[in-house]
Amino acid sequence: MGRWKYAVVLDAGSSGTRAHIYRWPKKAHKDVGSKDLAKLPHIETTKEWTKKIKPGVSSFAKNPENVGPDHLHKLLKHVHTVIPRKEVEDTPIFLLATAGMRLLSDNEQKEILKNVCSYISDNSGFLLPDCDAHIKVIDGKTEGLYGWIATNYLLGGFDEPKAHDHGKGHHTYGFLDMGGASAQLAFAPNSTEAKKHANDLTLLRLRTLNGQSNEYGVFVTSWLGFGVRQARSRYVKALLKGAPAGTVNRKLPDPCLPDGLRTTLEGTILPPDGPVPGTNSYLVGNGKFEECLRETIPLLAKDTPCEDEPCLLNGVHVPAIDFDVNHFVGISEYWHTTHEIFEMGHQDKAYDFKTYQMRVNKFCSTPWSAIKDGIEQKKWGKVDQETAYEVCFKAAWIINVLHEGIGIPRVGLEASTNNTNSATKELGGHGKNGQDKTYLDPFQAVDKINATEVSWTLGKAVLFASSQVPASKASLPVGFGSNTPGKVPGDFEYPSSNQPHIPSPPSNSDKNGTSEHWHDTLFDGDSPRRIPGLFIFALIVLIVIFFLLGRERRSRIYHKLGMRFGRGGNNGGNLRRRSPFFRGKIPFLSSRGPGISYERVLEEGDHRDFELDSMDSDEDSQGSSSSSPPSGAAGTRPLARIPHSQSPKYNLDNSSSLSVASLNISLDRRGLVIRTESRDRLYAPALAPTTVGRKSRATSPIRLSTPITNT
Repeated sequence: MGRWKYAVVLDAGSSGTRAHIYRWPKKAHKDVGSKDLAKLPHIETTKEWTKKIKPGVSSFAKNPENVGPDHLHKLLKHVHTVIPRKEVEDTPIFLLATAGMRLLSDNEQKEILKNVCSYISDNSGFLLPDCDAHIKVIDGKTEGLYGWIATNYLLGGFDEPKAHDHGKGHHTYGFLDMGGASAQLAFAPNSTEAKKHANDLTLLRLRTLNGQSNEYGVFVTSWLGFGVRQARSRYVKALLKGAPAGTVNRKLPDPCLPDGLRTTLEGTILPPDGPVPGTNSYLVGNGKFEECLRETIPLLAKDTPCEDEPCLLNGVHVPAIDFDVNHFVGISEYWHTTHEIFEMGHQDKAYDFKTYQMRVNKFCSTPWSAIKDGIEQKKWGKVDQETAYEVCFKAAWIINVLHEGIGIPRVGLEASTNNTNSATKELGGHGKNGQDKTYLDPFQAVDKINATEVSWTLGKAVLFASSQVPASKASLPVGFGSNTPGKVPGDFEYPSSNQPHIPSPPSNSDKNGTSEHWHDTLFDGDSPRRIPGLFIFALIVLIVIFFLLGRERRSRIYHKLGMRFGRGGNNGGNLRRRSPFFRGKIPFLSSRGPGISYERVLEEGDHRDFELDSMDSDEDSQGSSSSSPPSGAAGTRPLARIPHSQSPKYNLDNSSSLSVASLNISLDRRGLVIRTESRDRLYAPALAPTTVGRKSRATSPIRLSTPITNT
């Protein structure tokens, strides 16, 4: 049994699919100290475990049967190189599709998901109990909630609330995400707004290592079509709509492109000079970033009617954000657009609106020819031409979403109670009582926190790992749904399939949540009963093996044990073999049949004592001829000799066979007969001279018996 539990989460985005692998200790609640029992399971991942391939699964809408062999195969092959083979069948796998799949029709989505489920079930070996729960398209709110979980998990907002006290009883961080097709926002409003907009919140329930549940009220919203690619597409359409009707090769000025750059409407770079083939319009950059900012503001759709005040983008209701306690962390495009070029060499600086906009202005007004030279010289690191020309529009869009849309204060221009007027500020630092001051700016773009990439997939893994912690009696199930604190709403969504809530048995756990399962008691290194338990376990195994040996082998073991431990003192060399103790006490352990009990007696003496007397040639010659054995050592039992006068008469039939009934003496199984029978096999006398009847010892003289004839 391995030490780790694993989970695989496939992020099926609009531009590609990325495999994420996470792991946490199987005995998470036993591997930590008592002070850490109020924390969530410790989840690990590395950059090497992550793999991304292009394009996204949504590109298989026309041929969904190819999504497995042409797309998923590469990802599953990578995942199998990371997860130990013996853990595969117990490792759950999730494929959660986001904005790219949301743009497809319902039938197209179903066909792709059906083929994904079939391929993973037949070819991966991973745990996939319910395709509807593990393979699906998630909405923007779910994606945003997972991102909020991941952010607060990494920053410590869940595990160390006192160290992240922002005031007003608030200790969590807001979350912003922007991809190619959609944008998400998630945060926990202050107590006043939470009460006012309780019906707009999502109930989130997590379970800590001590089995207790913690509940959070989170506001989550998503704007489909507000990702950078979709926003750019809407922007180009607006340019076409506003341009005057022209003739062939209509040239459209674009203030969001570097000066002198020419591209198609789809973004393909064109030669700097000469006619453009075809009749389609094309774009020509003029590098006027301030104009670009103005042209992108209408894309926020802030003039859309708001049915439930207050609203932000596109008429979507959002509770009022208190920036004194709500501090936001942005990932994905928020990070790439603010750091790939404009913060090169300043990755550890906090976001500053004034400094950022100044750098963007300088870059976007640079002639395209000079930018190409900078790319070739690696002036901005690993930046290609496509990234360089797209960044001007992305920067304008990010700035407008943050400050015109969400309303985040412009650091460096607008006064705020939580920030200074310095152009750039180093991250890090702690305040009084050990409070973490690292992320107390209104907005901070990040890629990693504590060397771990911030991804909404981590939030899914945290939710699932939390659900695997044994629950206390009063603990409610892990998951999320409508905001009904202390209850399980009808739309409650579990981390995996609709698993029933099964609290851990009270008899198997102590008050600290420590399991006392017999396996843990025997093999857990921290258990005080480990050593006695191992001895008892080993003894049971030995007893079972002993009885499986069979009667004959057990008999040999009895014999050896009797020879070694069953002898008495050596009185004059007389050694008496005794029955083993258990053979007498426990009859069914004996290898003999019932009712038979005897001893074999070994005596000392001269070899002549063991020789057979010679036979008289004449049958009538039955003289008394007895001899006594030489006296042995003191205490030696005299060896009984049978004289000829007392020798048994043999009544022989024509076949010279012996009849047991014809013996004139009773056979004492404890006497000499059995001893001599074991040394010299007795044969019936023959009618002619024979060697039968010779002594068994090679050194004994051979005496031939006289033929006996029937009279």
